[in-house]
Amino acid sequence: MLKPRFNTFINRSLNYGRAQIDYFCYSKKSKSKRILDIGAGHGDDLLIAKKHNPRAELHAIEVYKPYVVELVKKGIEVHSVNLEVDNLPFETESVDIVIANQILEHVKEIFWLFHEVSRVLKTGGNLIIGVPNLASLHNRLSLLFGEQPSCIQNNSAHIRGYTKKDILKLLNSCYPGGYNLKQFKGSNFYPFPSFLAKPLASAFPNFAWGIFLLLEKQKSYSKEFLEFPVENQLETNFYLGNKF
Repeated sequence: MLKPRFNTFINRSLNYGRAQIDYFCYSKKSKSKRILDIGAGHGDDLLIAKKHNPRAELHAIEVYKPYVVELVKKGIEVHSVNLEVDNLPFETESVDIVIANQILEHVKEIFWLFHEVSRVLKTGGNLIIGVPNLASLHNRLSLLFGEQPSCIQNNSAHIRGYTKKDILKLLNSCYPGGYNLKQFKGSNFYPFPSFLAKPLASAFPNFAWGIFLLLEKQKSYSKEFLEFPVENQLETNFYLGNKF
């Protein structure tokens, strides 16, 4: 567990990986027509993507009313839907980039969410994921001393924990060959200040506070994410839409 004196040195703005997302969007500059952020917050990631795709439509999934007002003022089209049970309001293969930054750790219905993301994302399109890293250095040390990892405490809003390997395992087991990892980066490095956290996260991304993945969709999608929990007899009442 981090001591209070360490907290004063930590730059928590690095947790959101804006520099990493900017790099992903720059490295994959394209004529993207439609960019979607699921859980858009203030819209920072959408505006980063827009910088590299000036003519793109910006779409946000957001339900928190103060954020909705702010997003609309920034010229972003907002869709207030429940990611856990609703369809994303887009046609199949109609979105060029999907951003999911600091949202997957809040979601129980992960199979439904990835089903919908994979449905609307174009083949050849990009999925950008940013999540707290369960395998970060400070979480490993917390477990060593019998403490709960900070990214998945039971009195918080986080209900899932992620590592790089487990994200790729999830994608590849449910949707084999569906996504290819193009870039992987880390951001922030607890409990160090910015001038150390940035180079450490760059050199040792698997130990960083947050992990960020740029994935490319490789093939058309059917309903593989919905079929996986049924075929593997997962003994949990996951929401799988009307089919199951």
